[in-house]
Amino acid sequence: MDGHRRHILVIKHGALGDVIQCEGALRDIRAHHQGDDITVLTEPAYAKIMQCCPSIDHVILDPRAPRWRLDKMWSLGKTLRAAGFDMVYDLQNSARTADYFRWFFTGTNWSGTAPGCSHPHKAPNPKSIHSLQRLEGQLNDAGVTCQHTTRPDLSWMAADVSAFLERENLDPGFILLIPGSSAAHPQKRWPHYAELAAQLIEAGHTIVTVPGPDELDLCTTIPGTTLTAGSFLGWFDLAGVIAEAAFIVGNDTGPTHLAAHMNRPGVALFGSHTSVEKTGIARENFDAIEVDDLSALSVGRVYNAIIAKMGSHLNSV
Repeated sequence: MDGHRRHILVIKHGALGDVIQCEGALRDIRAHHQGDDITVLTEPAYAKIMQCCPSIDHVILDPRAPRWRLDKMWSLGKTLRAAGFDMVYDLQNSARTADYFRWFFTGTNWSGTAPGCSHPHKAPNPKSIHSLQRLEGQLNDAGVTCQHTTRPDLSWMAADVSAFLERENLDPGFILLIPGSSAAHPQKRWPHYAELAAQLIEAGHTIVTVPGPDELDLCTTIPGTTLTAGSFLGWFDLAGVIAEAAFIVGNDTGPTHLAAHMNRPGVALFGSHTSVEKTGIARENFDAIEVDDLSALSVGRVYNAIIAKMGSHLNSV
């Protein structure tokens, strides 16, 4: 470093699983830019996560207005140009952010896949690469040493939920089920959580579900305790619940990725919508079952996968 405090921008809009996965990349960018000022451009939905991230100094919100709304684009461009960024790491690498490069950052150092940028990601087809390896390759191409990019750690997100769990008469060590996903992607939902929960309860386990905004009706059909705290849990309370669980079973959805990258023990259930390898959800303690048709994935196979991870004190079926 030359002693000048530089201004660094990282772009990461979403979705939740992708925001979670970039935590290690943010730590490596922070280490590379010690003493510099780091800002993240993100969607309002993920502002609180980014504001609490130890690697970030500032957050700018991007509502992602339609690009034909020239007034909104002008306002965003004015904000970004006024910050005087010396370097941009585009971790979103979308058509939208390529437009931002052309419109707002002419002559600014830029890492990503935008045509003509100064630090291009050199992989021939970046979108085909394992998501964490894609981040690592991009940062390496920009001269950043990566020690954490492929090992994000979201344990800092976990709030203290002990009082909340006590009110719900829950002790740590329950099995947490994450049966939902975005309503726009019903193919990601395994349909047999109620039967799995019943078998686990019969084996002596406490079952907890945590619904998202469009999942309350789904969770109330599943035996066990549904946690809502009078509303839907925020990200930090959700992370706190995950931290207290002995095991997590979930679909390919943001909360399941959060559990995986908190290095909690668990298993994710994947259909043919994407590959486990591409998402990077598999970790040291977190496994995945991948099948062609989620509806055909048997309760017995999932139950036995839990046994294999938790121990033989459960009876196989």
